[in-house]
Amino acid sequence: MTEIHGTCDTRFAGVRDAFYENFTARGDVGATVAVYLDDRPVVDLWGGYLDAERTRPWPKDGIVNVWSLGKAMTALCLIGLFDTGDLSPDDKVVRYWPEFGRGGKDEMTLAMALAHRGGLPGIERALPDDAFFHWDTMTQALADQTPWWEPGTAHGYHANTYGFLNGEIVRRVTGQRVGKYFREHIAGPLNADFYIGIHQRDADRVADLIFSPPPPDFKRSVPLPPGKPADDDHLGKMRWMVYNNPTLDPSVLNSFEWRAAEFPSTSPQANARAVAKIFGLMASSVGGKPHAHIPGQAALLDAITPRSDGPDLVIERPTKFGLGLQLSQPDRPLGTSPRAFGHYGNGGHLGFGDPDVPLGFAYHMNHQGFAWRDPRNIALVDAVYAAL
Repeated sequence: MTEIHGTCDTRFAGVRDAFYENFTARGDVGATVAVYLDDRPVVDLWGGYLDAERTRPWPKDGIVNVWSLGKAMTALCLIGLFDTGDLSPDDKVVRYWPEFGRGGKDEMTLAMALAHRGGLPGIERALPDDAFFHWDTMTQALADQTPWWEPGTAHGYHANTYGFLNGEIVRRVTGQRVGKYFREHIAGPLNADFYIGIHQRDADRVADLIFSPPPPDFKRSVPLPPGKPADDDHLGKMRWMVYNNPTLDPSVLNSFEWRAAEFPSTSPQANARAVAKIFGLMASSVGGKPHAHIPGQAALLDAITPRSDGPDLVIERPTKFGLGLQLSQPDRPLGTSPRAFGHYGNGGHLGFGDPDVPLGFAYHMNHQGFAWRDPRNIALVDAVYAAL
């Protein structure tokens, strides 16, 4: 039997029940879920194991790879700089990163970069296998790359390049790499366990990612690219590059090198307590209740105004984004409010804020699923809203 640890307000007992059922009926091995309501933690639960062999119980301070939640946190750094007036979404990227203008990118704005409108989801020239572990390799490649579409005219999910693109803007403006800036200005002051690159001292509390074959009847909503397309298949070539240059080698995903890498859009490590707190405070700020180390109401209202909404050229289905924040849409809702914002992560990870309550929610686990909307996060979100 899986032991569930932590605290849960009696009002949210259904969330605890759904969390337990994730272990008994939906395949969880180790996981964490948290809810902040009116800036107060009302659910903070964890359970299971950090490893597939079930020899290392998940501790209170356990953390796990939360994948694309790092995109939202990278964006939050820039939204904070918009709030202080250091930057504007309409600023050109080249104002801070002059060499970035090569290849027709001189008119790209910070808003375009944040809203997946920059045309840089993949790199065309061959990259070394370890490129994602080398900041300068990736940022140089982005500066050299000609956009796959004219910036601002369309959008496409920048799955692995997003953190380097926007993180380099943070570095150029503040003089700090995005991992350090985020830690010193947001996560650290909020006592939030979210890391864009862990230290050796944190290694023993990181959960191993666990992968299983998809069920026989599983059909991907976005088929993986087949073989490398012909050079005249422009969009096909772009999509192939996104996933294959370089590929994400499964053998490295549980390595310390992966966890320590400053790979903002893909390899950050965190837990639900941290993510729910950050999104919960953001939700309150949208409602007019300011918090230190969180952008103010005006900056966040601008950040959750849709900038990209409709067909996505990379993943070939509709997506919806503000300034780096995923926004709720009918087939991938974030709670029940149309104003909710947050981010899904590969395998079923989810964190979001709902300013109409206000609340922050997060769920993270090590047994990876096969879609953003996963039966486990659906059950937990349904239980949260049933309790309100």
